[in-house]
Amino acid sequence: MCRCCTVKCTGIISNRPYPKSVSGKRFHSVSTFSISTSGGGRRKFLSDLTIRYCTYDAIDKVKWDACIDRAPNGLLYAYSVYLDAMAKHWDALVLGDYEAVMPLTWNRKYGICYLYQPPFTACLGVFGKTVDAGTLQAFLEAIPAKFRYWDISLNPGNVFPVNGFRLHERMNYVLSLNDTYEQLYGRFRENIRRNIKKAEQYALIARRNIPVEKVLDLARQQIRGFADVPDDAFRHFEDLYQVLYKQERATTYGVYGKDDTLLASAVFLFSHNRAYYILVGNHPNGKTLGASHILINAFIKDHAGQDVLLDFEGSDIPGLAFFYNSFGAQEEKYSALKMNRLPLWLKWLKN
Repeated sequence: MCRCCTVKCTGIISNRPYPKSVSGKRFHSVSTFSISTSGGGRRKFLSDLTIRYCTYDAIDKVKWDACIDRAPNGLLYAYSVYLDAMAKHWDALVLGDYEAVMPLTWNRKYGICYLYQPPFTACLGVFGKTVDAGTLQAFLEAIPAKFRYWDISLNPGNVFPVNGFRLHERMNYVLSLNDTYEQLYGRFRENIRRNIKKAEQYALIARRNIPVEKVLDLARQQIRGFADVPDDAFRHFEDLYQVLYKQERATTYGVYGKDDTLLASAVFLFSHNRAYYILVGNHPNGKTLGASHILINAFIKDHAGQDVLLDFEGSDIPGLAFFYNSFGAQEEKYSALKMNRLPLWLKWLKN
């Protein structure tokens, strides 16, 4: 992986045409509301700021990406280049002159528009320099009624109580790599250290910058066992990876056995001093040899002492949660949100 720094992307990364908007309007104002910000013990109300609903072709991507750049809760998934690659369609809610933004990733089925979480996009939500409970409430209330069903995840900077919406707590795990490798290794659980030693005894080798096609192939085999991810999602991610790699914002790691079989692999992406552990693949033969253990250990060793937060992208699955926690990773909460305003004849199907 490269040095962690903020991604500044504005281009489209594939030859796909721009997504088409739901309505013919380029943008319209959804609501005017007051956002409270603390300052000197007083609450200042910015009633002159309006949340606008912008269809895709009305979004100013330069201002959009600048907002994500400066947002303390900014994430790689929210940059226009990532959304262009992974979302079927996306529109947006924009506060004022891009003081805060919320991507609305959507699709259509049976003539009904719905919000969904795109593949390989852990969470989105509201991003901005100052996001509080009032901001989140206002953005959620401003989502157009034409989106009849929501199944989305909000980022860790959106963990606030809101009225009229049922948020479900989800769990991510993150590991600060600021300390020396010796200090980090000293916090590994014994089972992790034991598996690293086992991998070394079997002469497993971790390599950096292996071909991304090999990572995708192994990840595709594993993901198909428990998730329905379309093939075009992998193709679009490969296009995205090539753009980020040229910007030194992406790399791959792979672990090989004695016979040069790829036993474990992953993509790591960077932004906002985060390293995202994504597109993970494990060969059945590598699971008993500690292949995934030595892969993560190699990344930690390469980036120890840097201002980097290793983002494991999950998980609520107890086994994975224990695995990530065994490296010393800490919990990071975020929220999932579902809303069902479908017609009665469809609602029972989704429920």
